[in-house]
Amino acid sequence: MAFSKEVKGLIFIGVIIMIFSVTVFLLYLNLKTDPVADNLKKDETVKVLFVLSDDDGNALATEVFICYPKTKRATVFDVTGNTGAIYKSLGRTDRIDAIYKEKSIEVYKSEIEKFLDLAIPFTVEITLENFGLLTDLLDGLNVFVPTPVDAVSPDGTRWMLPSGAISLDGDKIQTYINYILPEETDDDQESRRRTAFVSFLTAFNENRDVFLNKKNFPVFSSKMKSNIDDDDFYNLIKIVSDIQTDTVTTQAVVGSPRVVDGKTLLFPYMDGQLMKDIVKQRIRMLVSDSTGENRTYNIEILNGTLKQGLAQRASTSLNGAGYKVIKVGNADRNDYEHTVIINHIGNDEAASSLGDFITCYNIINEELRTYEDDVSDVDFSIILGKDWDGRYVRGGFGKDDLGK
Repeated sequence: MAFSKEVKGLIFIGVIIMIFSVTVFLLYLNLKTDPVADNLKKDETVKVLFVLSDDDGNALATEVFICYPKTKRATVFDVTGNTGAIYKSLGRTDRIDAIYKEKSIEVYKSEIEKFLDLAIPFTVEITLENFGLLTDLLDGLNVFVPTPVDAVSPDGTRWMLPSGAISLDGDKIQTYINYILPEETDDDQESRRRTAFVSFLTAFNENRDVFLNKKNFPVFSSKMKSNIDDDDFYNLIKIVSDIQTDTVTTQAVVGSPRVVDGKTLLFPYMDGQLMKDIVKQRIRMLVSDSTGENRTYNIEILNGTLKQGLAQRASTSLNGAGYKVIKVGNADRNDYEHTVIINHIGNDEAASSLGDFITCYNIINEELRTYEDDVSDVDFSIILGKDWDGRYVRGGFGKDDLGK
């Protein structure tokens, strides 16, 4: 069958278009990058900003999730909604969650990155309704309710929850997140929301074989909004859901409340520098513990000066950094010139990490105790000297400096 010149020309053009399309597609496949894999090439940890919001666009919970895939350990920073500062994006002093409502997730992320001094490549937004749907898909979330809840919200909604360790369905988890009793504070509600998020991570871990099935994943992912495409989001959630959830540590913003323009705002200690230091220390502890044992070190803080309240203030930053301060008191004398760390367990790496956090390099290794002789749970003792400024050791004195 003979073709006319016009038909031959159209066929030739069609072939050219087809070859061009295939070439472009192949180039796309070759040039397409995996942002999750690229992130891990530059950074050993994966950082994700999770935001739980209501129907009105308010951020109910803001959680910065950081995990170290090699040991499957993670830490979560709860950016309390009423964290106060002068925010450039708003041009005023206000709550940090006002940025989310008035601006965008990207602007919100940028302010949180500045606040924590931390680059956060990925974002995940979940509405409260979708959080409830995800809860049902995950067969419920396990939480602990200390006392039965039977109260009425300002808009007339009745809040009812049984007490004890219970599994909540989608409707009940929304109640758990929203309710606040007359005798409770905003901190109590924030704590519950943080608990719900960790329970959510746990349920993801326990059901990962189900939702990571390529046929099932679109059902789950449709309830979440991310700043990366579907394939990359799958790779991200694959990492997030693989953590050892029983090792997850959490930390909220530490600061002092002040009323500004009728709003009670939480202003971070040391103009936010303490939170930046805590974040760096938590990440250092995640990465440095190659065994993944999630060891929490017990700290004793003793005031070796005449200045009152030093030990108590030091305990705030150390507890926030992932240590457990089990004793605060006075030293055997009050004329210590230099702060000292006493290493009771012979772990030089952990002692050095602690020293880096408070810039103290005057570390004394005590003779190791046997299990039979050991009657104390203290791993490290810190004796505060006159060089302690409330957060750091001024000058970072080491052993070589003590005679000067």
